[in-house]
Amino acid sequence: MLKAEKLSVSYNNFLALKEISIEIQEGTLTGIIGPNGAGKSTLLKAMLNIIPHQGKVFINNEDINKNLAKIAYVEQKTDIDFTFPIKVKECVSMGTYAELKVFQRIKNSEWERVFKALKKVNMEEYSNHQIGELSGGQFQRVLLARCLAQNADFIFLDEPFVGIDLISERIIMDTLKELKYQGKTVLIVHHDLSKVKKYFDNIVLLNQKLIAYGSVESVFNEVNLKEAYGDTIFIGEGI
Repeated sequence: MLKAEKLSVSYNNFLALKEISIEIQEGTLTGIIGPNGAGKSTLLKAMLNIIPHQGKVFINNEDINKNLAKIAYVEQKTDIDFTFPIKVKECVSMGTYAELKVFQRIKNSEWERVFKALKKVNMEEYSNHQIGELSGGQFQRVLLARCLAQNADFIFLDEPFVGIDLISERIIMDTLKELKYQGKTVLIVHHDLSKVKKYFDNIVLLNQKLIAYGSVESVFNEVNLKEAYGDTIFIGEGI
């Protein structure tokens, strides 16, 4: 179980997140949604101790810092340097580094995991390409392959579907659902409300504070959405 207790984040006296407390069960797909500036990415980074915050995060009642090897994190593509001279297979192989000793080279068994992960996301034919040659959707699939190579139990993804093609989105989502059925826990910062019911088991609805958390059926409704987004939000048939 992944548990956050009273997470708060401030920037220059601005309260970006206020005392967020949630418990996420293993083997679930959870979406983090809310309007722009709601603190979605901030919550993810605070849970991972990437940014200063108040409050605590636990995995199975242990401090998250003691379980970092179990966690894979894919940040927003805008935060990644596409010009860095690295091949696709080398990027994916970084998912195996936590298991290696200092100065130890990757063995054949690790490379097998790398190519298996690339095949899973239909990117094996690009293994020797530079990452700068890829489209946004292809690169996002490579980042997911890195998570697969790591064999992490908890996967954090920050806006993975922004600016990618529909084929890549389908491949990524199908893979994430398979991981869920394997008992993995997946958290996704997401913005497209039309796909919430199709994609997630649970959602965290934010607007600096926690509006609601729970199953999609119990949280994704007009009352909660208007509290988070305001009265001007369009409530369509799919919502």
